[in-house]
Amino acid sequence: MLEKFAKNISENFPFLQNSKFYIAVSGGIDSMVLVHLFQHFKLDFGLLHCNFKLRGEESDADMQFIHDYAESNNLPLKIGFFETAKIAKDLKVSIQVAARDLRYQWFYEQMTENKVDFVATAHHLDDSLETFLINLSRGTGLEGLTGIPVENNKIFRPLLPFSREEIEAYANKNNIKWREDSSNASDTYLRNKIRHSIVPVLKEINPIFLDSFQKTINHLKDAQSIVNDGEYSMYKEVVTENENGTLLFDLKKLLQLPNYNAYLYQWLKQFEFKAWNDVTNLVHAQTGKQVFSEQYVLLKNRDSLILSNKVEIDHEAIIYIQKNQNEIKFPLNISFCNVDDISLEATNCIFVDEDTLRFPLEIRKWQEGDLFYPFGMNGKKKLSKFFKDEKFSLIDKSKTWLLCSDNEIVWLIGSRQDDRFKVTETTTRILKINYTI
Repeated sequence: MLEKFAKNISENFPFLQNSKFYIAVSGGIDSMVLVHLFQHFKLDFGLLHCNFKLRGEESDADMQFIHDYAESNNLPLKIGFFETAKIAKDLKVSIQVAARDLRYQWFYEQMTENKVDFVATAHHLDDSLETFLINLSRGTGLEGLTGIPVENNKIFRPLLPFSREEIEAYANKNNIKWREDSSNASDTYLRNKIRHSIVPVLKEINPIFLDSFQKTINHLKDAQSIVNDGEYSMYKEVVTENENGTLLFDLKKLLQLPNYNAYLYQWLKQFEFKAWNDVTNLVHAQTGKQVFSEQYVLLKNRDSLILSNKVEIDHEAIIYIQKNQNEIKFPLNISFCNVDDISLEATNCIFVDEDTLRFPLEIRKWQEGDLFYPFGMNGKKKLSKFFKDEKFSLIDKSKTWLLCSDNEIVWLIGSRQDDRFKVTETTTRILKINYTI
């Protein structure tokens, strides 16, 4: 195994010779073998250990085992403590998801704080097979069938070419001590069910199943590379990226692509949209419809889809509001409803004569040359002059949004209504427009 490991490092991780890195070590056989191998080659590394506080005294014993090993071998050690069960409950995610996210977040923090280049984990070939089967059971695309990546985002996995059997043989031959995790014996978790019940059957059917699996993974990765090349070529044809990071998807060009939904998925999946049916339906939706992820908004704007960060929307973007649309939530929370009379106590809202409006209404940023007729004043005024008179700061001006009808300003939202759309004695339909901060 030493020769095979040396070849793997030389071919795939030559940067380690001149890098400082950590090894994520649990105390189990896989991570202890990885530590032993790197000690053999005398590379510059330290240890990271996570105490997730999930197994009581057993977790503490694992931590003590790692502490003693690091001390006796003069290896730097960092230990992270996590209230994993509580965090999982608060975030309404599984224990496994919470532990994984906490672990990697902490890894990156340690790399930054201690100026370390990489973190090695002890994932091996059997882990990759289990991940493949988990993704297959849940339904996945080609990318989900390529196993665990050898390296991504400064996390590298030098044991991926090795089977669990090879690792156990090396540990026994070299008298390596490790800790058994009692939770690995339980079939409560899906991964353990696959490990105990499915993988042994596959290996019984084909004694060299892992070798066959590794060849399949390599073929799938080659196929994924071809897909990525084609996807990027089409991306350059369909998508325009503005300087501020806003993406503009040309729907006419998109709809010319066979299976355009697949391309759209590939381009948007990194932005973590959950409601994929809503995303694909947006292609044929009316102007103004929006779909949200945690940090992004996807907006249908006539012949385009506009992807913007929720914080920074494109200065030139226009949000359309259709007749009978009751509310929008981005870029501002605005609601629309008909009322019988004007409420003098109302704040952050205006009352307009609905018959003076032309739909769709538009919400946009102000531009040089914009003018309006300030409510309660005679005549028109340039917005730039209004801002100066009202002592708007640069930040205030940059945050100003306009509600427009046929490109005429109805409202400097949250500030001043336009006189042309006010309610008069002849008004028959009053529309209340409310802005919620």
